[in-house]
Amino acid sequence: MTDITAADHPQSRLHRLFDRNFLDYTAYVIRERAIPDIDDGLKPVQRRILQTLRNMDDGRYHKVANVVGETMKLHPHGDQSIFAALVNLANKELLIDRQGNFGNVFTGDQASAARYIECRLTPLARETLFNPDLTAFVDSYDGRMQEPVSLPSKLPLLLLLGAEGIAVGMATKIMPHNFGELLQAQIDCLDGKDFTLLPDFPGGGIVDASDYQSGNGRLRCRARLELRDEKTITVTELPAGLTTEALIESVERAAKAGKIKLASISDYTAEKVEVEIRLPRGVYAQDALDALYAFTDCELSVSPNLVLIKDNMPCVMGAEEVLRHNTDKLRRDLEQELRIERGRLTDKLHAATLEQVFIEERLYKQIEEESSAKAVSDAVRQALEPFNERLIRKPDKEDIERLLDIRIKRISRYDLNKQRKEIEELKRSVAAIDKHLEDVTLYAKKHLQGLLEKYGPQFPRRSELKAFDQVDAREAALSNLQLVYVRESGFLGHKVSAEEGKEGLAAACSELDRILLIFRDGLYKVIPVPDKLFVGPDLLWLGPVRKELVFNLIYRAGALNLSYVKRFRTPKFILNKEYRLFEEHKRSVIQLLLIGEKGLRARVSLAPSARARSNALEIDFDEHLIKGEAAQGRRVSERAVRKMTDISGQPKQEPPTVPVLPGLGEN
Repeated sequence: MTDITAADHPQSRLHRLFDRNFLDYTAYVIRERAIPDIDDGLKPVQRRILQTLRNMDDGRYHKVANVVGETMKLHPHGDQSIFAALVNLANKELLIDRQGNFGNVFTGDQASAARYIECRLTPLARETLFNPDLTAFVDSYDGRMQEPVSLPSKLPLLLLLGAEGIAVGMATKIMPHNFGELLQAQIDCLDGKDFTLLPDFPGGGIVDASDYQSGNGRLRCRARLELRDEKTITVTELPAGLTTEALIESVERAAKAGKIKLASISDYTAEKVEVEIRLPRGVYAQDALDALYAFTDCELSVSPNLVLIKDNMPCVMGAEEVLRHNTDKLRRDLEQELRIERGRLTDKLHAATLEQVFIEERLYKQIEEESSAKAVSDAVRQALEPFNERLIRKPDKEDIERLLDIRIKRISRYDLNKQRKEIEELKRSVAAIDKHLEDVTLYAKKHLQGLLEKYGPQFPRRSELKAFDQVDAREAALSNLQLVYVRESGFLGHKVSAEEGKEGLAAACSELDRILLIFRDGLYKVIPVPDKLFVGPDLLWLGPVRKELVFNLIYRAGALNLSYVKRFRTPKFILNKEYRLFEEHKRSVIQLLLIGEKGLRARVSLAPSARARSNALEIDFDEHLIKGEAAQGRRVSERAVRKMTDISGQPKQEPPTVPVLPGLGEN
């Protein structure tokens, strides 16, 4: 029996087969389906659609079904992928002119069937996308037709259209940009100036690009909300990539979860977005804005990822880097176009000059006596030699054949003046091209400026660029829970019922809040909103954590039996960790706790002293600095404090005087 080596084992051969085929599949999906090319900014299916529309173009609309069928000659996948890509490209309103129902990008409604709708190239596409002289063609998948490797686009389509795609092991998410801003940035690039590119979305909305990093990073996008009246909010623009249906679902979901209050929501969107949000009694539009941004898709975070194909390989680049590449390519393409056009004009000028000399100088008479074709050609060549200086180049065999093909009828009707004018016009055209070739950069700038003036007004910026603050979800949440503390039982929670006649505390909060607890002995901690939690009988204060709160505290330090006053803002914390406002001692206790920043006062009763003129004093908390919660504070008095009263809002009074006891005198 023969031994089978590890390399020859069937399982090893199967693994190698899978590895090889998987790599081929991965490369195909990345290059041929999901990721756009940097040069023309298109995926293969988009490129094939546009080339098919060019092949079919006669100025009139074509049934989309016919366009899809023709594109299938170039695209090896199903008609549904072609139809979906065509509708998506047409709805960008740049390259494809639509007629019929192509769906609604705002509501997410689908397009009508392909047999009912029509399309054609826009004038912008005809002017900027195609040039057979600059296009490299390869065989289609079945070898019956030719398809372009890349279109010689004069527009930075990758950034103009944007793109999304998921390949094997990678994905791309390229943001669309504004037509006018891109072309102006290309002009700045040719001038050697710095420029910055920021996205512009078809749905408009408000965009915060603070964390945007040249095609990567993060964007925060908001819907535009308008207050129709104090009970009505209208959505007039959508965040990037969102439909009105998805927005309404998110609002209803938040209302069902109790995060916002909603009376009704209606969608009146047609050509423009209009979603009307009606609020119930007791809720006002101005107060509901933050909650809509915090708990619904009225605000979204988008993470761009600028992955593209360059030199047949996927790579990550920045938006400005992509535009510089496109601008350099535009300059090269324009220069090549000029040289090709100059060659054509030169050939026409040479042919026109040669014909002029041949007819004007009556050189055709030199062949009347010749009997053979070779002798005729030689006679014409010899007759032209004295006029070589007037010609663009020395005539060749094809030139002579063309002269000999001129009919007598044409010679007899030859208009010398007209021919001279045509020659002069050709010379001026060649001279103009030579001038452009001397400074191709200037020519490229004029080309871009022409496109900008011609098409720029059709594409105004739709998204507003604006930095906005992060909405605190806890502060925006509705205080729909009632937190109750019953001192007798020691239980705290929103499922604890307040018992009539029993001492306790209560506070309104939301399920997102964090609850600060302060106990009589100076201990404090922060906890999530509890259903029911035992905290003991010594809880002094409770409430949701709010950064702006100022705590005014008078406490007794047990070891010295002296009282101190201090002020501090809401302290920093780790959830469920215990902290102390002063040193722990069995006699240390909080004597007074007031919440507020201004206008708070307290009257303090001191232990009686025969030597003192007064046994009471007033403390104005405004006279004390706000420090940290760990500060010791300022001593209230050298004597022990027996009692204190909150007198905030009462008029100030002179402290009462204590009569001098007989026989003791005054000190």
